[in-house]
Amino acid sequence: MKEIKIGLIGFGTIGCGVVKVLKKRTASLEKKLGIKLSLKVICDQDITRKRDVVIGKSILTTDIKKVINDKEIQIVIELVGGIHPAKEYIIAALRNKKYVVTANKALLATAGEEIFDVAAKNGVDVYFEASVGSGIPIIRALREGLVSNQVESIYGIVNGTSNYILSEMSQRGCNFKTALAQARKKGYAETDYSLDINGQDSAHKIVILARMCFGQKINFSEVYVEGINNISLSDIEYAAELGFCIKLLAITKVTGDNLQIRVHPTFLPKRHLLSNVDGVFNAIFVNADLVGEMLLYGQGAGQMPTASAVISDVVTIAQKITQAPLCSKQRLYVKGSSGPKKIQPIDEIKTRYYIRFSAVDKPAVLSQISAILGKEKISIHSVIQKGRQQNQAVPIVMMTHEARGKNLRKALAKIDKLPAVKRKTVAIRVERL
Repeated sequence: MKEIKIGLIGFGTIGCGVVKVLKKRTASLEKKLGIKLSLKVICDQDITRKRDVVIGKSILTTDIKKVINDKEIQIVIELVGGIHPAKEYIIAALRNKKYVVTANKALLATAGEEIFDVAAKNGVDVYFEASVGSGIPIIRALREGLVSNQVESIYGIVNGTSNYILSEMSQRGCNFKTALAQARKKGYAETDYSLDINGQDSAHKIVILARMCFGQKINFSEVYVEGINNISLSDIEYAAELGFCIKLLAITKVTGDNLQIRVHPTFLPKRHLLSNVDGVFNAIFVNADLVGEMLLYGQGAGQMPTASAVISDVVTIAQKITQAPLCSKQRLYVKGSSGPKKIQPIDEIKTRYYIRFSAVDKPAVLSQISAILGKEKISIHSVIQKGRQQNQAVPIVMMTHEARGKNLRKALAKIDKLPAVKRKTVAIRVERL
């Protein structure tokens, strides 16, 4: 029986999950594959602390060279996370002709081109199923299942922490701070949760998917990113009243010669499938020319779902090594036949908007606001004003028709300078899908 030896870099939560799966499923994998997967070395900065999996001390090391330079190891699993030193470890492994499996979305989003160029030059490859959606097989679906399709758009709820917070606010009627505290208490939010709530984590993931689908290089700096920090309970309540819910969406889609790629809170109709994705679950809604609309749904984080995706990639590589010695040129992106598209700036994108003003309740204020919107070619669809407190600030909620981003930005800059407007205006994009 052919034996494939594996080196693991990073023995944290996900690394422990990978070890658990390899220990528990070795026999069944051997029967299914006719291949023995053997974990030879585990490298981590701290090999003394207690983990939730038992492993022989002889395979533990703090010396990265024992993974990178071991000629017997054919597959390296990188689970360190972050940019450095993960990038250096991966590139060194590739230059030593080793296949790499990683869950590192931040690294792939910012340095993926360089990494995949090194892989191609050395006749090996990088697999990254666990980088987006954890246990949801979206990478394999795009690469294999939808290979004959032209993907037109992707809308993803790809950050469980943010989705849990918004779900708690919607279902329990709590504010952002309380929902975040609950997420931290339950272990759904990392110690440093900033990348989750500010949208950066979702942005890393949508860059990976956009590159795969639309066949071009994308600079991470071109992605518009807005988090959920400023979403209030009143916005959640108004959304429900208007027949919507608020989700943090990662969006990429083709519009003519332009490619949109953006992350921001979004009003979604309650009837849409994504509106029913609650808690820490993730979902990715794909629209392609041949299959039409499809939804992939599941746990987007956690030890075992992520380990499942990692082992899936390990198995794919093992089959490739034993059955086909030539690399099949797995790539982060495949050059599109129609040529690269221009990334459309967020200011040029047209969407409907939900707008919440805080303005003094007195005559002519609403007409002043409407006049400014009109001058910037923004048409009002509906207005809600609840409660009257003369000469006191009250909320005014508007839904607009489609408007260009730069027009709205200019209008709000003028409106927020009005003496009657007492707080910065909130604007949230609306997608009807």
